[in-house]
Amino acid sequence: MAKTKYNKIYHELKMKIESEEYHHGDLIPSESVLVAEYDCSRNTVRRAIAELVSLGYLQSIKGKGVRVIYQPDEPSFYSLGKIESFKEAAIRNRKNVVTKILLFKEITVDEQLHKKVPFEVGAEVYYLQRLRFIDGKASTIDHNYFLKSVMPGFNQTIAEHSIYEYLEDILHVEIVSTRRIVKVKRINKLDEENLELNGANCVAAVENYTYNSDGIMFEFTESRHTPDDFVFYDRAHRVKELMDF
Repeated sequence: MAKTKYNKIYHELKMKIESEEYHHGDLIPSESVLVAEYDCSRNTVRRAIAELVSLGYLQSIKGKGVRVIYQPDEPSFYSLGKIESFKEAAIRNRKNVVTKILLFKEITVDEQLHKKVPFEVGAEVYYLQRLRFIDGKASTIDHNYFLKSVMPGFNQTIAEHSIYEYLEDILHVEIVSTRRIVKVKRINKLDEENLELNGANCVAAVENYTYNSDGIMFEFTESRHTPDDFVFYDRAHRVKELMDF
């Protein structure tokens, strides 16, 4: 019951903040008011508020209450804070997208490739180069390496659509987590020949190391984005750590 109440408080407060029923700078109802409204314990209210504080929606002000600090981000096609397929991002952004397969092949990881991708020597993988168009603009090249043992029946037709949809809906693979590294890199010949760079000499390169529910890293992808299409948003809190001198 407490978990149900917690979820209700969390989601309703979040919705009211995002819809600007509670505006930036407003104080939300006091703890006592929320306890009475939701007929729950103070601890349940505090947990819901603490979660929204951690997400950058609220800030506790000593002696005043809890203030709304959320400000909506400008629209961004890609979201680094969650695992989302290209197709899902297109639906969320209401964009027309097309994927063109530049390369599809099966390879065995050797010593040289092992230095570049984090799969063991001898592992069999699918290697893809996929050019992504957003509203007609060539904006991203994905270099995908997928562990072949996790993806029986995989082929180029599937790769042209949604690989994650195939993994989750057909193979019932549970995609759990990903580790991301964002770098700025100089363009290479493939970027220059395919991306609409508008004179830029660099790309935003996002490396993704993605794991399933068995703890197996089944995907390594480097996505190379044109600079004018790449925006990264994050919310952070300063944490002071005790230091020994």
